[in-house]
Amino acid sequence: MPTPPVTSRKRKRAHQYTVSYSEVQEVDNEGRVREVIVIEDTPPPPSTISPATTHTNVFSASYQPPVYSAPIRTRARAAAEAQTLSASSSSAAIVAPAPKKRKREPVDDSRGILTKKTATTLQQQQPVASTKSWASGSGTATADTSNGNIPCDDKEGHYIIVPDDIIYNRYRTVRLLGQGTFGKVVEAVDIHNQNRVAIKIIRAIPKYRDASKIEIRVLQKLKERDPTNVHKCIHLLHWFDHRNHICLVSELLGMCVYDFLKENDFAPFPRNHIQSFARQLLGSVAFLHDLHLIHTDLKPENILLVRNEYRLADVPVPGKRNAPPRTKRIVSSTDIRLIDFGSAIFEEEYHSTVVSTRHYRAPEIILGLGWSYPCDAYSLGCILVEFYTGVALYQTHDNLEHLAMMEMVMGKMPDRFARAGARAKPEFFKDGPRLDWPKPKASRQSKKDVRATRPLQDVIPPTDQINKHFVDLVRRLLAFDPAQRITVRDALHHPYFSFNIPEEL
Repeated sequence: MPTPPVTSRKRKRAHQYTVSYSEVQEVDNEGRVREVIVIEDTPPPPSTISPATTHTNVFSASYQPPVYSAPIRTRARAAAEAQTLSASSSSAAIVAPAPKKRKREPVDDSRGILTKKTATTLQQQQPVASTKSWASGSGTATADTSNGNIPCDDKEGHYIIVPDDIIYNRYRTVRLLGQGTFGKVVEAVDIHNQNRVAIKIIRAIPKYRDASKIEIRVLQKLKERDPTNVHKCIHLLHWFDHRNHICLVSELLGMCVYDFLKENDFAPFPRNHIQSFARQLLGSVAFLHDLHLIHTDLKPENILLVRNEYRLADVPVPGKRNAPPRTKRIVSSTDIRLIDFGSAIFEEEYHSTVVSTRHYRAPEIILGLGWSYPCDAYSLGCILVEFYTGVALYQTHDNLEHLAMMEMVMGKMPDRFARAGARAKPEFFKDGPRLDWPKPKASRQSKKDVRATRPLQDVIPPTDQINKHFVDLVRRLLAFDPAQRITVRDALHHPYFSFNIPEEL
């Protein structure tokens, strides 16, 4: 049976234990020499807990020292396990399933390293400008300093994460932070200066290695043009090739915005925080567009909080007059960083047919009409609505159902855009530019989901001047026709940003 979702608010804090251990060798029943960790502790050590859902006081678990669980896996043992287990089960940390607040798409390997697994957390940091270039020879592979002859990969090409492993003779691993199609992200300590960093370790598979080289090129361009990071894109500190795994080192930041929402029971952000997030995101994406770059995968998972600190506040439960107030987390700092440039594309380069994660995908992509900078603006519109409501705007995996939901939110498609879509995807239309929904084969649940999708003015009620301007900005970002969609640069000058929004809960 699947493990039911656990509300982080109710989870007990993990107890910290001081554990001393030593490594010895023993001979098993079949005469093989095995490495064993001998743990000397009084109480049994706690089980491994997800770094995405564990907090000590107000800090994310990514800031806590590692908690070892018994038995501790050495690299030899981990390599043996990896031959029979999948990448997810061979990880050093297991992430609890997220509540079903957002439907998920199956992993699409055709998109390279774009798609992340649902449990991807915290630091999926897409570095920027390295201290060395490809021509400098910084990509030379290095040998493992501990067990050079023992395999370091599982059967899917993921690097096996072991606490206190030394990578590139410089970085001591602490814990697994996240895992996706591209590889893994770990927290590590730079033994040269004792700084904590995040390392993105790419899978040892040619297509992912090739994609990471493109990403490094993008990140170098970003840091070159913005060395002081005014535009709040993640910066690359270092990159290298370690045992056939390209590794990208960046600063260690807080959790992604989606994880903060999840751990906050999907409570929406205060309106003053949404305005701050919107201004930073539009500025970051406008900077990319000025460099002729399209991000193509904007979503809350790719937006990191710089710090995880928050305060607690009691808020009333909407629609329940006599219900006791619930506790809500209010993030202390709205400073964020935009990450994951693994799918960023220069405008003049080849554009694949399908980009963007489903929930943030623009209609021109679904209809196969080609895409450019406006697809990023559309994704930002979806993200801002999610900040306001706490949940994704579109909960679907089907193209036609997705388009039907878009019409429920924004009204009918403009005639010119619909006719272009009908020429490209005639199976989605009937009687010319009319969307062919519902199809006879549409399920009852699908029809119900579309009917339950509310118009934008109901999602963001224009109850005051702030909301009136906010919903106008979102409506312009979510325009069907990319030619009519507001640019991110123009969006920065929208009247919504002229308001000084007071602090709210």
